[in-house]
Amino acid sequence: MKYCILFIASLIIAAALIAGCTQSQPATPLSTASPSVIKVGVIASLTGPASNVGTSMWQSAQVAADKINADGGVTLKDGSKAQLNLVVGDDESTATGGQKAATKLITDEKVDILVGGYSSAVTSAYEQTIADNKIPFIVTGASSPIITHRTDGIDTSYIFHHCPTTDTYGQYTTTFIDQVVRPAVNKNTSASASRPFRLALIYQNTAFGKGVQAAVNNTLMKNNLSIQLVSQQSYTMGDTDFRTQLTAIKAANPDAVYLAAFPNEGAPIITQARRDIGLNTIFLNVENNDNAQFYKDLGHYGEGVIIESRFSPYTAPAGAVADAQAAFKQAYFAKFNTYPDMMGASTYEGVFIAAKAIGNAGTTDKATVKQALVDLKMPQIIEPMKGQTISFSPDFRESTFDLWMEQLAFNTTAGETRPAIVWPDNLKTTDFILPSWYVAGSSS
Repeated sequence: MKYCILFIASLIIAAALIAGCTQSQPATPLSTASPSVIKVGVIASLTGPASNVGTSMWQSAQVAADKINADGGVTLKDGSKAQLNLVVGDDESTATGGQKAATKLITDEKVDILVGGYSSAVTSAYEQTIADNKIPFIVTGASSPIITHRTDGIDTSYIFHHCPTTDTYGQYTTTFIDQVVRPAVNKNTSASASRPFRLALIYQNTAFGKGVQAAVNNTLMKNNLSIQLVSQQSYTMGDTDFRTQLTAIKAANPDAVYLAAFPNEGAPIITQARRDIGLNTIFLNVENNDNAQFYKDLGHYGEGVIIESRFSPYTAPAGAVADAQAAFKQAYFAKFNTYPDMMGASTYEGVFIAAKAIGNAGTTDKATVKQALVDLKMPQIIEPMKGQTISFSPDFRESTFDLWMEQLAFNTTAGETRPAIVWPDNLKTTDFILPSWYVAGSSS
């Protein structure tokens, strides 16, 4: 009995010592090991008014994953390889749907990183979920600066913005109007070079649309441009009838109209303006309208239309990314029998950025991947970047693109309009023109 008691006591002491060692030297978390599979969640609008662009984003992500996996997968810093596994979450083009999609991908699917997000209003609605779960998120579509500039206490440090903001392209388009369109209109009408240009805005009543509106107003004020805003009309996301707003714009006699609209809104706005209202003017569009369906829906009413762009289904600037763009378009067409749009292009890149960051991190540990994104410097992929490098700014984690302006002309072979680059001078392939049917505005 005495020896039995001593043996039991020895076992108890040994167990205590083992427990103590375990507590003082915790095991390495499984997430720091080199993964064999990387799970990427893609948030896209597969249903609802933004589904046209959202579908292109999801399909582009698939083309990217196909290429990465076919090339052997993601190379981790220890030399091992990991395959990409994509999981999609449909945000349904609504804030509620976005919240459900983000929660499903993070909680149920347990993805390692997120890519996507199109509508700024929808994306901003689930940023608290991103913050709570501290999951890296590469936003490739939502363009409002609020995505990473929030001042309401929500932590956006895990969110990286791979998309020009409305501040950027609103300013860019306004500058184009001042430097190119205004002189052309004044020459066409034999007006004084100092004649104020009459500009109207029609914008989606969301963070995206209001962001464009604010950028135009701020650019005019900051640079004291000779441009007068004669009408500013808003509408609700997903609207289909814009004739009330367009009638008010026509009454203001604009020289041009700038649209902050999704493609499914922009095409009917232009069609209704020219066909129903008789508003024969220049229409300028934000970049997301560089979309294959947008060209189809416009038909011949797209003649003379301007799109601010950084990737087009139908043109590319000569230079470093032209071949890469062509290869992407061919791969996309082979898989889906249509061409990708701009938000698809940035989402394609977003998957490559996610793969590169995880490869550099050597792990799917979220904090380590976040730091890898902070430190990221990788060559441009298919869209031209400032300095030909993809990196994120240290303040608001934004990447910086090279932009251009396109003008559409009707192509009888395609039966649709096709774009040509008209600005800036170092990229343009043709000159901006005023169509023969163009009618300038007047103050009378």
